[in-house]
Amino acid sequence: MSVIEPEFWERQWHEAIAESPAQKRELTPEGEKIDRWNKMAADFDRRVSGNRSIARHRETVLNLCAQGMLNKDSIVLDIGAGPGSWAFPLSEHCRHVTALEPADAMADILASRSREQKVTNITIHRNTWHSADLDDLGWHKAYDLVFASMTPGVDGPPTLKKMMAASRGYCYLSTFAAPGMQSQYAPLWEIFFNEPLGHTIYDIIYPFNLIYTMGYRPSLTFSDWEEEEAIGREEAVRMFTSFFENYMEITPGAKVTIEDYIDKHTRDGKYMRPCNIRIGTMIWQTELERQV
Repeated sequence: MSVIEPEFWERQWHEAIAESPAQKRELTPEGEKIDRWNKMAADFDRRVSGNRSIARHRETVLNLCAQGMLNKDSIVLDIGAGPGSWAFPLSEHCRHVTALEPADAMADILASRSREQKVTNITIHRNTWHSADLDDLGWHKAYDLVFASMTPGVDGPPTLKKMMAASRGYCYLSTFAAPGMQSQYAPLWEIFFNEPLGHTIYDIIYPFNLIYTMGYRPSLTFSDWEEEEAIGREEAVRMFTSFFENYMEITPGAKVTIEDYIDKHTRDGKYMRPCNIRIGTMIWQTELERQV
């Protein structure tokens, strides 16, 4: 099997998933993962609602408009919409956004904000991307832009191909390049499990090479987040506890270990979250003749 064949990259991605230490230790069924996102919704909304994030999202949307990938007639699917950090700027420049979000607490924030801002062209669909049936929903080739930014919903070849099946125009995918946000948990992971946390299964290398070897020619850009982010101590403890609950029972002793780790990285009551990560963004047109 050749590196220029899509089957090679499908296999590489599946093998990365199977060999991932995090995937091997996964304890949490899908429903409980959604419950965890519900618990994290308020904290997550605060982190993505800052002025810097809003400005970055608006700039990205304007670039999509400038490239002719988004316009006033576009119908958009936002996969893993969360509290609407992308759905709202997208809605300002298109006819309609379907915001797909499985966590009720996230969707409730989005719905409440839509009412407050009198936004009428966002429809919330409460479901996971894995569970969404394109034929039953009438979503097959229904969207001019299928948008997925930093979402766990696109986690392997089937969900990536599903994006393309829903698109009659463009797909947008942004995800980690290199370690990603999970690297902040790596020191504690080694303490708990005596092994490296390993590489993220969401690395852009897998979807990019798969799409490229399928005959498409996605654009690929990278952006860096390098500054520290100050998070309240209790929020940091919740964030770390939520992460490790996926892989182990949080005993009183484990809770103390997490709190001690956070305290060692806290200044003036704030946990200094390292933000030295690289994001890869790929955009491709699904209806062009492929180069094979």
